[in-house]
Amino acid sequence: MEFTLEELYSKKEGQTYERKSARKDPKGLSNHIVAFANADGGTLVIGIEDDFTVTGIDDYHNNVNDILRVPFDYCTPSVHVTTEKIECTDKNGNPNHLLIMTIPQSSELHANQQNEVYYRMGDKSKKLNFDERLQLMYAKGSRYYEDEPVYGSSMEDIDLDFVAEYCKKIRYPKSAEEYIRQNNNFIVSHNGREEMSGAAIMLFGKNPQRFFKRARIRFIRYDGTEAKVGIEMNVIKDEIFEGRILDMVRCSLNFVRSQIKEHTRLGADGLFHTTSEYPEFAWKEIIINSVAHRDYSIKGTDIQIKMFDDRITVESPGILPGIVRLNNLRTVHFSRNPNIARFLHEYDYVQEFGEGIDRMFNEMAAAGLPAPEYRDNAFMLNVTIRNGVINETNGVINEVINEAINLSVAEQAVLAEMKKRPRITKAELQEKTSLGKSKIDRTIKALKEKGLIERIGSNKTGYWEMISKKL
Repeated sequence: MEFTLEELYSKKEGQTYERKSARKDPKGLSNHIVAFANADGGTLVIGIEDDFTVTGIDDYHNNVNDILRVPFDYCTPSVHVTTEKIECTDKNGNPNHLLIMTIPQSSELHANQQNEVYYRMGDKSKKLNFDERLQLMYAKGSRYYEDEPVYGSSMEDIDLDFVAEYCKKIRYPKSAEEYIRQNNNFIVSHNGREEMSGAAIMLFGKNPQRFFKRARIRFIRYDGTEAKVGIEMNVIKDEIFEGRILDMVRCSLNFVRSQIKEHTRLGADGLFHTTSEYPEFAWKEIIINSVAHRDYSIKGTDIQIKMFDDRITVESPGILPGIVRLNNLRTVHFSRNPNIARFLHEYDYVQEFGEGIDRMFNEMAAAGLPAPEYRDNAFMLNVTIRNGVINETNGVINEVINEAINLSVAEQAVLAEMKKRPRITKAELQEKTSLGKSKIDRTIKALKEKGLIERIGSNKTGYWEMISKKL
């Protein structure tokens, strides 16, 4: 069983988990079984109510027998569900049982007896309309590329030491080789010999690029807001990250973090706050998604992270998968590479199945930044996040802080107010910064001595001028 008893009691319903009472109409359960099979697979627990109350299955013998027949009698084609009864204690403190139904992700399109197709989206099983059903039918027409055998590969190409570390992380009780042989179709019989699947090589291979030369991430940093070529070439950084999936993700995220600027602003509370030019979740999400969902069958190009002064664009081989489209990508989830996505989830890179994109939109909005931009371009998916206008003089003193890092907090506060209102008076500075009169006088004197400001005109009718060479 995938979950402990305690997890079954408390786990929230989501993309791959649902719980139902044993009193539930068996026919109605077919919608959830079909939905899981059409999406990422999942676990359906019978004997726990919607409010987490444990009622068990022992008092509903006839209904449970009908439930066991649902995958065969009410799903077309039948869904090959595995079942398990486990002991539990019900709400009355009596010994009881739960029925665990594990629904695998299917390469076929499944419908209920009414020929209705359902698909798992978050914690809901959604009935698909005609267009969505047609798109899912296309997506279900072939195997996942990550499951295809890699020609010429063998167990010798797997780093079993790394597999052993992974097994320890997920608390897999058997050996590393047994994990590879017994899980996720990592070994494929092909033409009478054993070969490794694409997922096995990319996740656990000693040298994945031996077989997938462009399964890598390239980072390009441009000087300015556009890419130039020839004698005007403006590339200032060009880095390539290779290795296993985990290595590429870790190294690329760490490098991109080092390239993102931080800005210091004076808040309404009178204190300075340092924030990144992009919300961390947003830029990490577009990079991690590109690795988890790229089309690895497209071998002529790599994932490219392009950073400009005003935006980051990630280009990933492959169009939007399954029924995911530009107008529904915030609510619809489809794993092109479920083994890779599951692996990244184990390492906390994929935080929520199907919820990351929506959260990214929300975090960009909360930061006052434009919404992420998605664009399907032939066989590439482009995702762009923008940092807004970062160089305008609007009370932000980032440039000053970068150039004159020895400014005190008081000097930063006074300078910021002067930049917003050049004619601000000392009395108004006291009110805005909460500094005393003598402190204001000393701070203005220090800013003049550092050559950052100059008083133009009289004390009564004049104004503060920022010295352009330094500001």
